Amino acid sequence: MFGFCSSESQSHRVTESQSHRVTESESLITDKPTAQNSRERAMAFNGKRIRLDIVDQIATITFNNLDEKVNKFDQGTLEELRQATDVLKATANVNGLLVKSEKKFFIVGADITEFGALFQGSEEELLGWMEQANAIFSDLEDLPYPSVTAINGTALGGGFEMALCTDYRVMSTQAVVGLPEIKLGICPGFGGTVRLPRLIGADNAVEAIAAGKTIKSAEALKLGAVDGVVKSEMLNTAADRLLAQAMSGAFDWRARRAQKTSKLKLGMIEKMMSFETAKGFIASQSKGYKAPLEVVKIIEKGAGKGRDEALKIEAKGFVKLAKTTIADSLIGIYLSDQMIKKKSGDYAKVANDYSQAAVLGAGIMGGGIAYQSASKGIPIIMKDINEDALQLGLGEANKLLNKQIKRKKIDTVKMGEILGRIRPTLSYGDFGDVDVVVEAVVENEKIKGMVLAELEGKCKEETILTSNTSSISITRLAENLKRPENFCGMHFFNPVHLMPLVEVIRGEKSSDKAIATTVAYATSMGKTAIVVGDCPGFLVNRVLFPYFAGFQILVGQGIDFKRIDKLMEKFGWPMGPAYLIDVVGIDTAHHVGEVLSAGFPERMKFDMKSSLDVMYESGRYGQKNGKGYYTYTPDKKGKPKKAVDADVDGLLAPVQSPIGEISDEEIIDRMMIPMIIETARCLEEGIVDTANEADMGLIMGIGFPPFRGGAFKYADTIGLKTICERAQALSHLGELYKPTERMLEMAANGDTYYQR
Repeated sequence: MFGFCSSESQSHRVTESQSHRVTESESLITDKPTAQNSRERAMAFNGKRIRLDIVDQIATITFNNLDEKVNKFDQGTLEELRQATDVLKATANVNGLLVKSEKKFFIVGADITEFGALFQGSEEELLGWMEQANAIFSDLEDLPYPSVTAINGTALGGGFEMALCTDYRVMSTQAVVGLPEIKLGICPGFGGTVRLPRLIGADNAVEAIAAGKTIKSAEALKLGAVDGVVKSEMLNTAADRLLAQAMSGAFDWRARRAQKTSKLKLGMIEKMMSFETAKGFIASQSKGYKAPLEVVKIIEKGAGKGRDEALKIEAKGFVKLAKTTIADSLIGIYLSDQMIKKKSGDYAKVANDYSQAAVLGAGIMGGGIAYQSASKGIPIIMKDINEDALQLGLGEANKLLNKQIKRKKIDTVKMGEILGRIRPTLSYGDFGDVDVVVEAVVENEKIKGMVLAELEGKCKEETILTSNTSSISITRLAENLKRPENFCGMHFFNPVHLMPLVEVIRGEKSSDKAIATTVAYATSMGKTAIVVGDCPGFLVNRVLFPYFAGFQILVGQGIDFKRIDKLMEKFGWPMGPAYLIDVVGIDTAHHVGEVLSAGFPERMKFDMKSSLDVMYESGRYGQKNGKGYYTYTPDKKGKPKKAVDADVDGLLAPVQSPIGEISDEEIIDRMMIPMIIETARCLEEGIVDTANEADMGLIMGIGFPPFRGGAFKYADTIGLKTICERAQALSHLGELYKPTERMLEMAANGDTYYQR
């Protein structure tokens, strides 16, 4: 989300002075097997998720959920951890504790499905539950002997908090740790805001937690979040070795424990750097998100307290955040994403095999598609009829790969491997071996139809053909094909490498096999695929343009487009509507608007001349030619920098009829209500299967504010009755503001789109 760094790292000052810190990872490795490795284990507790072994005065807690592919903190895991901890508290003659996992990952975090439901209870119930949960971790931390966690893989959220409870942590080079709860609108709840600052310093902890950072092994060691990093095959040996050293007195585990359970010692300057500066920076960056700033306040309030009091402060802050609509929306997004992934997995089971892809039409879009496919390991042929276009497509892939190198995400060897998977060509020579093709030529129905018909004759019968179109009917395009059942839409969003969504469009004759294969291919490319029905604009553009229509009506009534942009950005959109149209391209927006007005004339066709028409007729196409509602010039990094153009107000004046002042609240309603109603129409007409998929499409496709959860979640939050009442008050503006009969029925019954 954002990062924060002070000019001096407190964690450096803290850890350099700690004689009990393990500084040499290699010292943890020994070629001699430890006694614990060579003995049979005596089982003291055996559950479905946790096993406790005690052998010759050394206890081992092993996380291994027998019913799941990964370990996670659900209610059952907490209960078994409570039981295992109670056994340890009641067992004499134990001198050390090792915590480990038998899964590929250590513990991936909390079970959001289960805990999300828990958040629906009262604040008192949630606080009571958290007190009981934290007592488990504190009891484990307080056992009268040293403890070590072996982090073999991903340890996020509650998983990392589990590791923080032990005195020491050894980490595999392949593992990552972090506290990403902020991304769900909440904060750590199992002691993360208490223990991590005391280990790595307040400033580093604020940055890590408030940004939801995932920390790789080298950085974790540098910060002091872990005490050793070794190769995966040496992890258990290193953990055993460290525990033996702590038990022998080579490391002062009592001092380490005291560090985690005592007050966080900060001078006035350190306090200002860690908290006050951070709060100012975060407040300017958070754009509607409450959790980042709340995290800083929680750490600050707990800094002068011991562990137990600080945990109470964390719990209160957690409950405060958990009861917000923001947390409800962000948790809902997570659950919707899991649902979509499951559907994609089901599609993958019946999809055709594919090992060779192709994209027809190079240029920026084709190059982006080729890059995305190749970067995920799927070879792709990139064909065009023009050598310059091929070079443009290859240039796009090269540009994206060079950015990866600059960010040290890949090296030149990896770049070469990826480029080697992209084969540019001017002919159909090797298309007989292609399994799936993305047609990405110019957005012209006649040209696309001709190209697809020609393409079909060059491919094997079972090849799946797709069209990357933003508005042209898939059913009509299929009329050009002999095998329409093997054809569907595959709508990428621009820029391809950044936008996570792909709309897979089912035409009237598209087969389940074609849909399944296209979803599977999109998923393999790292995209989230949502299957939608065939209609003008499909789902995302169909829903976006009523939002744009609301904007055009406002501008036509004399409202300054710059005011609307600022207001909608404050509402949570990454950019206002005028700025977004400039980014999309005014010529593109104008074309799609014509398609939608022809498809839905009763509510999307306007007799008035709009500001979009003015921009288009004036040759102002947005960022692509440097002038639209705003002007654009390259900054130092070559990115378009927006500036106000004084000439635009004069251009728009002839199509404006000012009606007087309109409140900010009414502007928001005028923008959002048409989008909500059109999304409802799409759901009712079966264009999209579920409210979850509709909302995820808006969030991933056009940047709907995630903390508001999507159109349906936003309607549920405001109340559908309120939405309908406000819509009816705006009915004089046209059919766009007329709720559907189903919406009115739901409002009368108090129904919601999501179950509560």
